[in-house]
Amino acid sequence: MALRSLRILCDVELPGEDPIRIWDGSGGTFVDGEGNFYRPAQFTEDALQSIQAAINGEAFTLALSLISITQSAADSIWEYDETTSVQGSPFIVKLQILDEDEQPEGEPIIVFTGEIDNLDVVDEASEEGIMSMVNLEVTNRFTLRTVTNGAVLSDVDQRARSEILKPSAPDDEFCKRVPLMRDQTISWPNW
Repeated sequence: MALRSLRILCDVELPGEDPIRIWDGSGGTFVDGEGNFYRPAQFTEDALQSIQAAINGEAFTLALSLISITQSAADSIWEYDETTSVQGSPFIVKLQILDEDEQPEGEPIIVFTGEIDNLDVVDEASEEGIMSMVNLEVTNRFTLRTVTNGAVLSDVDQRARSEILKPSAPDDEFCKRVPLMRDQTISWPNW
């Protein structure tokens, strides 16, 4: 059996600019099946855990930290955010399966979509030089569930959010099934 690998791809759609495309790892530029170029970047261990929680549907806020970024790249990101706010820009996380030759196999799978809520650039000085870290907070539509005014999602809202977040998933019938559980009886095994 041939060994296959996986790449984590991130697309950031900035207003008035070409999208920023990055992949988690080091090495050269990655070219996807459509010819889009993804620059290498490294996520912190906490960021990878946040992505995993988001993929599993356990997180509605995704905190990402990109490390090993040159100071000039971090400065240009900061300057761009100062002139044109990136808040509200779409952020998409995809998984790309690669074949044994490290070439894209099929279409990438969208696992998380959201909007940038906050961006922060931090510089740290060390003996090797100045290293920059870009911190992003990305929220998705489920952030609305945290409102304290007592509002709840309707069945229509739930289906719309599910379709946007996971377009390849079957129709979400969660709100339809929960009221049916009220009439169910839990029976414990009689050993």
